[in-house]
Order: sequence, then C-alpha cells, then structure tokens
Amino acid sequence: MNPLAAELNESLAQHSPHVLEMLSDLGKNLFFPKGILTQSAEAKEKAHKFNATIGIATENGGPMFLSCIQDKLTAFDPKDIFPYAPPAGKPELRSLWREKMLRENPSQVGKHFSNPIVTNALTHGLSIVADMFVDKGDHLILPDMLWGNYNLTFGTCSGAIVKKHPTFTASGGYDIDAFKAVLKNSAEEKGKVIVLLNFPNNPSGYTPTQAEGDALVAAIKEVADGGCNVVAITDDAYFGLFYEDSMKESLFGKLANLHPRILAVKLDGATKEEFVWGFRTGFITFADGNDYENAPVMNALEKKAMGIIRARISNCPHPSQTFVIEALRSPDFLKQKEEKFQIMKGRALKTKEVLNSGKYDKAWDYYPFNSGYFMCLKLKHVDAEKLRVHLLEKYGVGAISTTKTDLRIAFSCIAEKDIPELFDIIYKAAQDLA
Repeated sequence: MNPLAAELNESLAQHSPHVLEMLSDLGKNLFFPKGILTQSAEAKEKAHKFNATIGIATENGGPMFLSCIQDKLTAFDPKDIFPYAPPAGKPELRSLWREKMLRENPSQVGKHFSNPIVTNALTHGLSIVADMFVDKGDHLILPDMLWGNYNLTFGTCSGAIVKKHPTFTASGGYDIDAFKAVLKNSAEEKGKVIVLLNFPNNPSGYTPTQAEGDALVAAIKEVADGGCNVVAITDDAYFGLFYEDSMKESLFGKLANLHPRILAVKLDGATKEEFVWGFRTGFITFADGNDYENAPVMNALEKKAMGIIRARISNCPHPSQTFVIEALRSPDFLKQKEEKFQIMKGRALKTKEVLNSGKYDKAWDYYPFNSGYFMCLKLKHVDAEKLRVHLLEKYGVGAISTTKTDLRIAFSCIAEKDIPELFDIIYKAAQDLA
C-alpha cells in the first residue's frame, strides 16, 4: 500500500474507524499523489520568473488558444476556459455550491460536512462512490422502480448485489415497511449496506412525504444502532423540482452527523437543476456520523475522492465550471429558475389532471408522482415494450418501457398544451394492441 494511502487510513482509524471499515479494498488504497500537481501548485505560488511545470502551452502571459474558439467565448477570460481546472474543482464554484445547498436545505444548517467536490456530473459521482465503497458482493438497496444505470455502475462494474424492495404500497404511499425489511435482512447478513435514495425518483417522479422521509432516516439509524455500517447515498439529480406535498429538501441533511456508523454522501449537480445537461457538472459531498467538526475524516475522504478523479479522468472540464459560476452569481439566476420551475410544475399538474379524467381507466393506472421529470403508467392489458414500439412506428411517439407493465413518460419535454393529445395517442395505441 502506498504510504500516502496508509496515512489517510490511519487518520480515519483514529477519527472515524467505522468509515474506514466502509471503504472498499480500492477505497482503502486510494490517495492523492504528491506528484506533478502538487509541484505545479507550489510553482504557481512561487515561480515568479519562469514556470516550466504543468503541461499546458502559454502565450503572452496566458494560456495559448485558437482564435476560432475564443472568438465564440469572448465574454470569458481565456484563463477561465482553457487551462486545467483543479482536481477537486474550482474553489469559487465549490464555495458557491455549498452556499446554495445551505440556502435550499435548512436541515443542513449547523451540520458538519465536506466542501463539495466537483464531478463530471452525477453519474461520475455514482462511479466515485462505487469505487470508494463497494466491494464485490456488497448489498445495494434500491426500490424496484429504479434508474437502470445503477445496475451498470454498481452491479456490472463494481460487483454489488442489488437488493430491491417494492416502491409503493397498495394505497399509493412509499413502501417504508418493504424498505425496512430489505435493509434489516442485508444488515444482518453483511454488517454493511449501501443505501441509495433517489428523490425525485427516476422513473416514477415520486418524492416521499415529510413523514415518509423521516421514517427512511429512522430505519437507517435503527440498523446502525444494531451495529451495521451504512453508506447512505442521496442521488439528488432532480433536486428542487417538487410540485406538490412532499419533502422539499434532500435527506442528506437529516443523515449527516446522525450516527458514527452512518456515512452520508450527497450527489447532485447543475445538470438538471440549472437545465445544463451537456455541461456535465456535478458534486459529491461527505458527512460522517460525528456531531462535531471532524476535519481529518473530511480531508481523508476528499483526498481519496480526488485520487480516483485523478486516476480515472484527471480533472473535470473547466469551461462548464466557469459557466455555472457565472449563473450562480447572476442577479437573475433565482428569478429565471423560478420561471422554468413554474413551466415544469404546469406540465406535471396538467399530466395529473388529464390522467384523473377517467377516460383512460380501462387501459392503465398510474403510479404516484409529485416531482421531477417523469411519471409511469401501469398498463392493464398490453405489454409495455410492444406498446412502446407500436407508438413509435405507427404514431411517431417516443416513450420508455421499464418493465412488462410500466411505461415511463417524460412530461418534462412535452409542452403543457400538448399533454392531452399525447395521452390520447397512447390510449389509442393501447387499444390497437388490446
């Protein structure tokens, strides 16, 4: 083991031994090298005559660039576009995002957590978590309505065993009892569990009520009290898009500093929150289970996360970080976000109004939804994949089949005025097949 990794592990052993136990074999071996990047950082500070360290080309006192590119980006200083960004992301962006998290998540106020580390969007954050904490055979607990990419990231790539529980009760609430049963079984079998909480949920578009969220947190604390280590991940990809009665903040704040055996990991990003999907700018934030500032643990986890970023992709794109900084600093940011939120809310509520009309009841029920981008139909008589193909080939309408019965509809990309026609077409296609 590299001495730097051993040093980080020793720090964890002293200040939060359960977090050390949670690390995967790879996680235990991760470190951030004191190589070119460290030497370059020192040179940036002290090399006042010549700096011949980091591998970029310079010209006229700044980064070299092609005018055919810079001419399209004249609003930005070349130094904020072309050089490499720091391995953990631009410090100003990390600070602004931390302020944003605290502003939007009152339960995080007064809690101790790391500075957000910039990731190449949220999927990259999931990959970092898998590398750091998942060994082959570890249990990952998820609802049965899940984003399929979790299987690839955690199952195929890291060897986790995905343990699913029913998402909803018969009466339409989040199935807390099913979650608790799977969690308890895995805790007893493994002594370590990874719990992934994705709200608003993809594909269902559901966010738990406040009471359901509190019950999820209580269930996690209960198994921790029983001696199980829990890596509790909040995938907050669609954060902020809450349209009806539900939690209005991430569960990360309630899980942070809750129990020495619980490590809370928040994954979020500008990607969907700020409608900049192609920017690929996300964040990973850690909070251990101690109710005091535990800087050595945060430092160790940050260095390990930076190590895997360095190993896999070197660093995250610089231009998109600069663009997000500009957005967060804009005096029009909150107003413009609210305008887009109202459009999205209108689409969600129109979808519910249309579905509640009763005209489609013979063809499908629908799962509860109150947030996010999506909702799911539960088909009564036709196969979802056959309906998907028929919709595409005969009517030119695209949807996603997630199971034999479930068809996911992204109301996020359908204008409110077109929503009645969309469901009329889906109903007609279902009648064709029935």
